[in-house]
Amino acid sequence: MLNFPLPQNDSLSSLMIDKGIYDFKSAIAYVNKLPYGRTSDRTDFRLILPENKGTCSTKHAFLKQLAIESQQETVQLFIGIYQMNEANTKGVGKVLDNYNLDYIPEAHTYLKINENLLDITRTTANEVSFEDSLLVEKEILPHQIANYKVDFHQNFLKQWIENERLPYSFEEIWKIREECILVLSRIA
Repeated sequence: MLNFPLPQNDSLSSLMIDKGIYDFKSAIAYVNKLPYGRTSDRTDFRLILPENKGTCSTKHAFLKQLAIESQQETVQLFIGIYQMNEANTKGVGKVLDNYNLDYIPEAHTYLKINENLLDITRTTANEVSFEDSLLVEKEILPHQIANYKVDFHQNFLKQWIENERLPYSFEEIWKIREECILVLSRIA
């Protein structure tokens, strides 16, 4: 695992140093332990500290920004769209079965460090890795975790609905996806 000291003069690094965290590996461990949950403003990944929680987007964007402050270019932030199903995301199977869907494309944010995937938010044991079900992935910057990620995901879903000739509108698919997320939030 890549490790490096956090610089003492940058904003996020200073917040971590104030907590007694002086290197990237310790920062990963700290952020990993934060409970899963949406912050009050999904565009501001810094909120994971005062609100003591974060999602895949905010936690990984925070770590990517720490790497940027430390001039570590081998840490990359990605958004991936994967085939979310019961095998790779425990708990969503019943929802998908209710709508006769094998899977639904879901957006997930994660890091790659020296080309190795690091995901600190998927903690449940699944039969298959989401990585094995990736349909597309794209490198992004921390500021792209909100609107850009949502637009990227929604545009993908609209194309998927059309390509698969599904009997659902985009709005219905988004509602089904939200049902899946609600189930996951109860498990986490």
